[in-house]
Amino acid sequence: MRGRIVQISVSGGGVPKNAVPAAEVTAAGVEGDAHRDREHHGGPDRAVCLFSLERIRALQTEGHPVVPGALGENLTIEGIEWKDVVPGSRLELGGHVLLEVTRFTSPCINIRPAFTHRDFSRVSEQRHPGWSRVYARVLVPGRIATGDPVRLLPATVGA
Repeated sequence: MRGRIVQISVSGGGVPKNAVPAAEVTAAGVEGDAHRDREHHGGPDRAVCLFSLERIRALQTEGHPVVPGALGENLTIEGIEWKDVVPGSRLELGGHVLLEVTRFTSPCINIRPAFTHRDFSRVSEQRHPGWSRVYARVLVPGRIATGDPVRLLPATVGA
């Protein structure tokens, strides 16, 4: 399945993350991105956070004031069936960067402003399966840019 990178987002720590046109992706994450809470964010298995533009649009239709980057995601992508982006699946970005999804994210209290009634549980995998952001590790680093293609690869065996 093919999609594309809609937005690359970084911040000096916290949310919202702001759009950049291109960035280097390393084992540590997206260049220019930082985390205030290293216990719950970042590290090799949480190097990159991803979310779906289609899910953001659906949340907006529900009345939530969410926009790309507001939920702390580094990459907002479109054109990928989000329910298929699960731990063990891999995403190829720009034809060369390779990520492996490690886990669903836990909603953080800091993303409350992006939701009506501040109900950030709307993106909880436990409460709303298929609506969570995901974390990924970087298997093959490289440079990506907005508009680059995204290809969803099958989950690895035993993941």
